Amino acid sequence: MKRKLDVYLHRHLVGNLVQDAHGQITFDYAETWLNDPAAIALSHSLPLTKKHFTKNECRGFFAGVLPEEGKREIVAKNLGISARNDYAMLEKIGGECAGAVTFMPAGMELPKHEDSYRALTDKQLAEILKALPSRPLMAGDEGVRLSLAGAQDKIAVHVSRKKISIPLAGAPSTHILKPAIERFEGVVFNEALCMKLARAIGMNAAHAETGQVEGIDYLLVERYDRTTSAVAPGVPQTLKREHQEDYCQALGIVPENKYQAEGGPSLKQCFALVRDASSAPVLDLQALLDAVIFNFLIGNHDAHGKNFSFLYSGGQTQLAPLYDLLSTSYYPELSPKMAMKIGGEYLSAKISVKHFEQLADEAGLAKPMVRRRVSELAELILATMPTVTTDRPVVLAVAKLIRASCDRTISNRLY
Repeated sequence: MKRKLDVYLHRHLVGNLVQDAHGQITFDYAETWLNDPAAIALSHSLPLTKKHFTKNECRGFFAGVLPEEGKREIVAKNLGISARNDYAMLEKIGGECAGAVTFMPAGMELPKHEDSYRALTDKQLAEILKALPSRPLMAGDEGVRLSLAGAQDKIAVHVSRKKISIPLAGAPSTHILKPAIERFEGVVFNEALCMKLARAIGMNAAHAETGQVEGIDYLLVERYDRTTSAVAPGVPQTLKREHQEDYCQALGIVPENKYQAEGGPSLKQCFALVRDASSAPVLDLQALLDAVIFNFLIGNHDAHGKNFSFLYSGGQTQLAPLYDLLSTSYYPELSPKMAMKIGGEYLSAKISVKHFEQLADEAGLAKPMVRRRVSELAELILATMPTVTTDRPVVLAVAKLIRASCDRTISNRLY
């Protein structure tokens, strides 16, 4: 027996995700959406057409909305469904997702008002954070339908006047809250440093701040895919979703293959994607190059295809603000192998000028410009680091590691 989910974008019905009797999913755009002059594609990998998208063609986008790896397994167990069943999971938790997409059982209307929130006391928030390892995304809690991609514990929350609430019935969130991870010392402050450093040197990165509740440290990241606007003087601001998708989704690559070595995107593919999809490719190619260099300099070896996204707003497609910036090289137990090769090399310790020159060739960029930019960003990081460094031991240690990386890079006079 076939089952059907209505797929909404900005509260517009855009199509249907169907699961057949054998558990296979397909996707079709709604005729009304195809005939709408203002219609946009749900994904770069799902162009507007009457075409019937098969599982192999549409799963990259739809599975890319869901949690990954062990978190997906636990969510499935808590919900009483198969971890491999994308459809069932979207049906259960696909209310508040990344971007502007929402999933509803066929024929069921969207909530008329998207302003339902459960305010949390400090004690309640701490209890939720403690429970996240065994109840990711609060899956199974009454009224909560939240989905976030990734393998890390996190929760989507609404923050207003410094009060944190949980969105209910598909209401939009404003922030992503990421609690400390016991086995990775100071990961909250490591990521906060890298995010603030990126912003301080002029890169477009999401705003992030640290917080603490009942002894639990956390990182609060402002969502770039949610915006507020005032309707009229004296009327409360409305919260609006902006659509977005990561590069794996845009290329139709399933999340379990996000690493280049496992079939995920290469940097060559990422630069080609920007040329093909961006409304301002010259600016976004430079921004992507800066992001690649920055990740190399801070020792972020986990910058895979799901850590870069497009933001679709105001009829424009642009590189989304950077997120998930972390010096993974600070943790010796994590792999020294980068998620994507630079100039044919996976190990950052082996990267030299020839690898960036090869990257320039692959990306269609000028070699002198790429060489110069590596050196410029290294010098800029060294000059800016004191403005974002705190006296926390982890922050000081990570900052020292990043400075050493920049010093090594600058000492290579070929840059």
